[in-house]
Formats: sequence, structure tokens, C-alpha cells
Amino acid sequence: MELKAGDVVMLKSGGMPLTVADVDGDDIECVWLGEEGDLFRETLPRAVLEIALVIPNEDEDDEDEEEDEEEERAKVA
Repeated sequence: MELKAGDVVMLKSGGMPLTVADVDGDDIECVWLGEEGDLFRETLPRAVLEIALVIPNEDEDDEDEEEDEEEERAKVA
């Protein structure tokens, strides 16, 4: 499994998605936000990670569309 900074991974045992910050051989530095918004950083062995399937949050897409519509209305006004 080839990993690079910016990839989203998970522990093979489960848990939340982690973002790869750096790759140094088999040492993968990952970052993630805790439930209270705290930023965590940990170096993990490649053997315990797998690529995560990331599904876009539909609520975020709706917010982006609403912002775009507001910007368009402001341009017309």
C-alpha cells in the first residue's frame, strides 16, 4: 500500500479517519481531530493502517450550494 501526505486512512481495527501528515518508510505520521476539536498527531506503523473510504458529507455540500446562491444574488443586486 503506497501512502502519501494527505491520504485518509483508518486503523485496521476501526475508529475514526486519520489524515496522513508524513511518510518515513514504514512510519506513518497521522493527524486527526478529537471529539472536542483537539488536534492529535501520532506516528503509526504502516501495518496497522488501511485506506479509508471517504463519503462526502451531504450537509456540507448543501451549505456550499447555499453560499454560492447567496453570492450570485449579491452579484445581481
